[in-house]
Parts: sequence; C-alpha cells; structure tokens
Amino acid sequence: MTPTPELVTGTAEPQQNGKFKLEIPDIVVIVVYFVFVLAVGIWIGASLMSSNVGSGLFIGLAGTGAASGIAVGGFEWNAAWVLVALGWIFVPVYISAGVVTMPEYLRKRFGGQRIRIYMSVLSLILYIFTKISTDIFSGALFIQVSLGWDLYVSTIVLLVVTALYTIAGGLAAVIYTDALQTVIMVAGAFALMFIAFAKVGWYEGLLEQYGKAVPAITVPNTTCHLPRPDAFHIFRDPVTGDLPWPGLLFGLTVLATWVWCTDQVIVQRSLSAKNLSHAKGGSVLGGYLKIFPMFFVVMPGMISRALYPDEVGCVDPDECLRICKAAVGCSNIAYPKLVVELMPVGMRGLMIAVMLAALTSSLTSIFNSSSTLFTMDIWQRIRRKASERELMVVGRVFVLLLVVLSILWIPVIQSANSGQLFDYIQAITSFFAPPITAVFLMAIFWGRVNEQGAFWGLVVGLVIGVTRMVLEFAYGNPSCGEKDLRPDLLKDVHFLYFALMLLALTGLVITVVSLCTAPIPDQHLVRLTWWTRHSKEQRVDLEDPWATPAAAEESDSAGSGSQLEQGMPSCWRRVGMWLCGLSEAPRPKLSSAEKQALEKKLTSIEEDHIWKNVCNINAVILLTVNVFLWGYFA
Repeated sequence: MTPTPELVTGTAEPQQNGKFKLEIPDIVVIVVYFVFVLAVGIWIGASLMSSNVGSGLFIGLAGTGAASGIAVGGFEWNAAWVLVALGWIFVPVYISAGVVTMPEYLRKRFGGQRIRIYMSVLSLILYIFTKISTDIFSGALFIQVSLGWDLYVSTIVLLVVTALYTIAGGLAAVIYTDALQTVIMVAGAFALMFIAFAKVGWYEGLLEQYGKAVPAITVPNTTCHLPRPDAFHIFRDPVTGDLPWPGLLFGLTVLATWVWCTDQVIVQRSLSAKNLSHAKGGSVLGGYLKIFPMFFVVMPGMISRALYPDEVGCVDPDECLRICKAAVGCSNIAYPKLVVELMPVGMRGLMIAVMLAALTSSLTSIFNSSSTLFTMDIWQRIRRKASERELMVVGRVFVLLLVVLSILWIPVIQSANSGQLFDYIQAITSFFAPPITAVFLMAIFWGRVNEQGAFWGLVVGLVIGVTRMVLEFAYGNPSCGEKDLRPDLLKDVHFLYFALMLLALTGLVITVVSLCTAPIPDQHLVRLTWWTRHSKEQRVDLEDPWATPAAAEESDSAGSGSQLEQGMPSCWRRVGMWLCGLSEAPRPKLSSAEKQALEKKLTSIEEDHIWKNVCNINAVILLTVNVFLWGYFA
C-alpha cells in the first residue's frame, strides 16, 4: 500500500457524491466576465496564442503530463521556432503574394484548381478530426467534471454559447477579444498553478510525490500503473521512449510548421496585421506565451496525478469506466479535477469562465476559417456567380454540418491513443500534415516545383497517411495487461518518426515529378517565392479557368446595388441578415487608380527600420531563452 502524502488544507471539501454546484460568487464571476468581454472587446487587439489555446490544450496537455511527465511540454516550446519562421519567412511571402487563404496561395503559385480544392477539402477534414471535435469534447468534459452534467448536454450548451458569440461578432469579435481572453486564461491558470504547487510541496514535493502516484486498484502482473522513471526529462530514449527525442525535435517541427505556418486558422491572424512588423511582433509575443504552458498546464497535470492517483492515474478498465466513462484511462480529467478540488469559491467560477472563453475563441476561429475555405474555394466553383449574401448563408449552414460530424466523432476520441487527447491530436496530424508542409516549403524556396509535382506529391502522401490512420484505428492501442498484436509498422514506428519519413517521401515525389515535367515560367513566380518577394515586376498570374471576369463582378455588384435601392427590407429579412453578419450598407466604389493603390499597400512588406530591429532583437532573445529551457530540462 502506497503512503499517502501529507497535504496542506485550506480549501472547501468537495461534495461526496462527486457532483459540484456553483455557488453565488462563482455565477457572479462568470456573468461579470462575459459582460466585461463584450464591453471592452472592441478595443483589444488579436493574439496568435488564443487561436491555439483552447480547452483542448488544458485538457490534453495536462492529461498527457499526468500520464507520462514533462516531455509533452516540448510540443509547446517547439512552437517558438516555428512562430519565428512564420513571421520572418512565410508571412512576407503571403503578404507580397496578396492572398487571403492558403489554398489561394497555392492556386497563384501553381495555377489550376485541383491543388487548391484538394487543400481546402483536406483542411476541412482535419478541422473535423483534430480541431472541432477535440475542442467540443474537451470543453464538454471540463463542464461535465466541474458541474456533473452529462457530456452531451454540456456539448449542446457550449455550442449554443459559441454560436451566439460567432453570429453576433464573427471573426472581428474573435480578433478584438482574443488578447483579453489570453490574459484571463493565463492569469487563472497561473493562480491554479501556485495553489497546486503549494498543495504538493512545490517542485521538490512534486518530484517526490509523482513517483509514488500509484492507484489503489491495479492490473496484476503489469507495470502500467507505475509513473515513468523518465517523467522529468524532455529528451527520452530514441527507441523505447514514448516521445523519442529525435522525433520531438525534428518530427514535431514538421507538424508544427503545418499548424503555425500553413493552417488557415493561425495564418489568418498574421495576415490581418497592419504591416509586416506588426505580424512579426505577434509571432514573437506568441512565442513568449508558449513558454508558459509547461508550468501552468503540464506540471499541474502531474500534480493532479500526485494528489488524486486513484482517479487520474486509474488503469483498471472497470474502475476507469466508473470514474470517467472511458475504459482506457482517465488522465484527461487531470486539469478539471484540480479546478474543482483546489480552487476556492469565486476563483473556481473564474476558471470555468476561462475554459468557456478558450473554447469559444478556438471554435469561433475554426468556424470562420472553415466557412471561408468552403465558400471561397469550393462553393464558388459550383456557383460562380454566387452573391456575397449567398456565400455568407452557405457558410453558416456548412458550419452546422461540420459540428454535427464532429459530435459523431467524439466517441472515437474518447478511446483513442490510450485516452490521451493530446497524443490523439498529434498522431492524426502526423498522418495528414507532412505532405502539406513539404509542398509549402518547396513552393516557397524552390521555383522549379510545378503543379504536377506538388499535386502528385500530395496524393501519394495522402494515400500513405490514410493507410497508416486506418491501421491505427483498426488495431487500436492495447489496454493495460493486453498483448500488443499490432504490426511492426504501428508498434515500432512512432508517429513523429512517421511524420519525418512521410515528409521525405513526399518531397522526393515532388522533386522527381517536377523535374520530369515543364517548369513554371519566371514571370508567373513574381512575389510568390522567398527569392522574389521584393520584386517590383508585374506578375502575370497563371490562368484560372474558373475565375469570375472583372466585368461580370461589376455587373453583379451593380445589380445588387439596384436591388438595395428598391426599398428597405422587411423586418424578418433584416433579422436574418443580422444573424448571418450581413449589412444593407452599399459598398463604396473605387476607381482603377484607387484599386491599384490599395493593392500596393496591402501587398507591401516594407518595414520601418527601428521596428524591424526591435522585432529582430526580441526574436533572438526568445530563441535564446527557448534553447536554455530545452537544455535545462533535457
């Protein structure tokens, strides 16, 4: 029988039936928080951190930290390097190219439509598997553990709140309130971190108590109930480690490049910056913020297991089903467990508000991005003369479809990757993201890559990635005490190693096919690669067979204007347009000279010398601190 650690008292004891009720101060804090957000949100700028921080980060990082230690924090620290690459390499090319979406960049870079449509469809699939479903699940799980609600009742309530938030403000509301929500999330998480560390005896106490965090009910003749001996090391054995260090350094960079440099949800924040220096500053700020999750999410997850080993560290399938309704393990409840057990009255309500804010911000960003991708890159191919009003309505309906599909996928998430949400997200990403990363890197740095090479590289990579994913779900992960019957491809090739191999194979296909086919003339690559981003030459865009002629656009615009002049719309029509974020105000008409001046301004990557140096110095400081942390915890 393991010794029980001496715990410091001072917080209210939870109710014995496992259900937790919000008291009046908790409710007041939640209401005041959201009223405050609505009142001051329009004055606050955007933050890259917020679009990557959702309840999935808190649930997933803390859960994996509880199960295996601090190595998962390397996923956050790796982001600093890729965020610098976003601001200094990718964004300058995107701005000079004058693009709004990532598939649009590929269309301009390679011509044709099949890559753009491929990317849009694949991005939407990834949103379902790795973003919408996981955010909904983690947010609902937090509410379920905190309040005792049913998981699917929590899901419905959260979706209603998010829908109202999205409809009322759209992406503008998300951008303006993000920094405030980031401050609230970080402040609440830091408060819980100090409370949790004080409870366990600070870092020295965590070192001692985590190693003893063994559940009372175990599976005989197994060791899966024991904490890992390398739990406090980031760098782990390259063969037997659960997160091998070569994969963590290099394989993870492949996935992170897709997330931070080519994913519409993230990149749209940088593309909305006032200028390039502003975008670089956002990247550096995001990199600094990504240092902290190791300390206020991962380590508190480990503390949760040290304090509550029977629940958070359960391994017996029947016991786990009783505790969290997931037979494979309950590590995902680590962070919510800390909140409901340790946070005092009032602050507990603040943390619930933080989780709701994180979920709302993340989901709203994804909803707007997926709506943009579908309407601009797919629906307009079907309805070439679709009006702006039609596109907005179709986008809203499509978001509803994505939500339904994501909810249907939640049961799979509950049992995947031994019940560790963060590992599930990264594994799915490693099956699909490497081909995309390869195409963007080669498109930016090598002008010889053409459409045929990029397309067939994506197709080959997708086939291999889907094959691996199907095998993963077909065999599944063995539970504690079960024999591992998976083939060697699944059992011995870690998903981070698989990402590296898939990147290399995709790059090889792209290279071979591109060299065997005709190159793209230089006149079509002006301001579309790293080497031509400063070019002043006039770019001749590759032919787009589905593009709407300018004359047709002007005609449609004139027609829409004449319709608006016919009279005020009915009351129900105005309500419907408000719900879809539409306005009756006519757009100002620009002359050809004004259009050219506006385009030149929007595609300029010139920087003020002082602010350019400020961003460069901060980037160097950020990376220096990052290297020190890697070395200290290696």
